[in-house]
Amino acid sequence: MHLSRDVVLLVTYSGDFFTVDRVAEALSKKGVQPFRLDTDKFPLAVQLKAKLNNFGNHHRLEYGNCSTSTKYVRSVWMRRIWLPQVSEEMAPHFQAACARESLAALEGFWDSLREARWIDNLQRVNFAKNKLRQLRVASEVGLTIPQTLVTNDAEEAREFFYKVQGKIVTKLLTPLSKSMKGSSFFMYTSAVKEKDLFDAATLRSCPMVFQEQIPKQRELRVVFVDGNVFVGALDASKYAASTLDWRLASDEACTWLFHELPNQLIQNIKTFMARFGLVFGAFDFIQTPSGEYIFLEVNPTGEWGMLERDLGYPISNTIADTLVA
Repeated sequence: MHLSRDVVLLVTYSGDFFTVDRVAEALSKKGVQPFRLDTDKFPLAVQLKAKLNNFGNHHRLEYGNCSTSTKYVRSVWMRRIWLPQVSEEMAPHFQAACARESLAALEGFWDSLREARWIDNLQRVNFAKNKLRQLRVASEVGLTIPQTLVTNDAEEAREFFYKVQGKIVTKLLTPLSKSMKGSSFFMYTSAVKEKDLFDAATLRSCPMVFQEQIPKQRELRVVFVDGNVFVGALDASKYAASTLDWRLASDEACTWLFHELPNQLIQNIKTFMARFGLVFGAFDFIQTPSGEYIFLEVNPTGEWGMLERDLGYPISNTIADTLVA
């Protein structure tokens, strides 16, 4: 089937579920044609074709029983990009070369879509993913952030530990999971004990993020879509005694509830997003027992399916509206 008008490209991977299907359904109801591109299927099952000369260029995409030219793509939802998957039967050095060439071809393909509307622009997404930059901008626009130290110096980490009376957690600067349920290889937010800070050799090999441990009344997932804000809250009292990270809590403890943010906080979030030039973002906040909201981070391609599933928020329809605007 050749799609030749009003195509919306959904960039994801083959293991994605629920969210991509809901957005595709919403787009179809609006009279446009969703085209799902599973990036992990390139180059073995996805064909990209580019023809360039002095008179112009033509890029074509074929996947499954669908094909289209990039000139028909009006917008792109950049949900997930996975590295190209090559044949495991190849020798390792050939695998690396093929993966590198495939990635270069894929990046060239994105360039052919530069006139389309993106949610969100790849360069802006990559810029916004840096968590240290996020914390700086959050503070500048009026959001409250935790005391944070990033270091590979064990002595510095010990000093920070004593400064906050031993109430610190550690986390990663980069994500290891790309789904609603996490993955088998994932480092969750964890408490730090004093004895953990005496292995200087390990810390020297990999800098770590240390933050003061914030007392929790609620944990919030705040989904921002083109000025619209959707908020889900978890009652931390139901799992905080057993884990610092709600993703490790039982399903019974993780019941998403409606929550309303103060107007000033919403305005600060909008200013934050404007600074990064992003249309979409999934924020994590803590609300303390005193009612203060603490910014933790934003994921420019973060998860929101659980909020639509459990609370009925029209997030997929709002994303679709933005893609066809």
